[in-house]
Amino acid sequence: MSSGMWAEKYRPKTLDEIVNQREIVSRLKNFVQEKNLPHLLLVGPAGVGKTTSILALARDLYGPGYRNFILELNASDERGIDVIREKVKNFARTAAIASQVSFKILIMDEADSLTSAAQHALRRTMEIYTKTCRFCLIGNYSENIIDPIQSRCSIFRYGPLEESDAKGWIKYIAKNEGVEVLDEGLEALYQASGGDLRKATNLLQAAAATKSAIDDVSVYEVLGKVSPERVRAMIQTSLDGNFMKARDILRELLIDQGLAPDDIIRMTYSELMRHTAISEEWKVKLSDAVGEVDFRLTQGARPEIQLSTLLAHLALAGEKMK
Repeated sequence: MSSGMWAEKYRPKTLDEIVNQREIVSRLKNFVQEKNLPHLLLVGPAGVGKTTSILALARDLYGPGYRNFILELNASDERGIDVIREKVKNFARTAAIASQVSFKILIMDEADSLTSAAQHALRRTMEIYTKTCRFCLIGNYSENIIDPIQSRCSIFRYGPLEESDAKGWIKYIAKNEGVEVLDEGLEALYQASGGDLRKATNLLQAAAATKSAIDDVSVYEVLGKVSPERVRAMIQTSLDGNFMKARDILRELLIDQGLAPDDIIRMTYSELMRHTAISEEWKVKLSDAVGEVDFRLTQGARPEIQLSTLLAHLALAGEKMK
């Protein structure tokens, strides 16, 4: 097993290796062919390939020595106006030497964390040094970037990875690392990551450190969250009318495993909506009960009492459904 971080080890090196973002990759490839580039603003959720895309573009554009022509900054760490005045300007004002491309690339990750003053200073810097430097701003929320900067950039909006692409990449990593991933483990990795491939890869590595065959239980143990299997057992036991046994499972989750009540109720709601034996009418009624308990928890009510109340609702609903 590799001692390094798998997320970094398996990061795509070229634009051709990037999965899912096909339209965006196609447009970026055109920039490489033309050896020209506008200022870029890449926005979207975490772990979907924003930073990877621009690094792959730089490698395709400059070749193996691409690191000599780029500067990476993280705006969440260096978010003040002094960074723009010093680091950014010093890099932007010098031309690319010994390269067929006339400009360098400055990558500003988490640019939506920049202060307003820093963004206004950056706007002017982007204007002055366009000939020698292209700016690539990366963030999760475009609304946190001021309009003058957005108007200077070509905006690329990334979406979460599709299920087939995400699962395919996880399988690829697992195969190369000699890790067995069961179907339920693969589904748990995808659901837990929410389309964030970096998170999925790190979860895979963490789970592989403790288990030779990764299933859903091992994934949720790493997360410190509720196992859907135990929640399903708790729900079914309640619906079957065995309230006290269901309550014992709840106490095991809350006390023995120390899981958060928010996680338990969120998973309970999710599993109720997936339950094929519950009609739509009863799902409506049970959703109302879940919502009421969730509200009480946010108001500071005792978790064990409120979640036990929900189990009581399920037990009564089970009797009526019979």
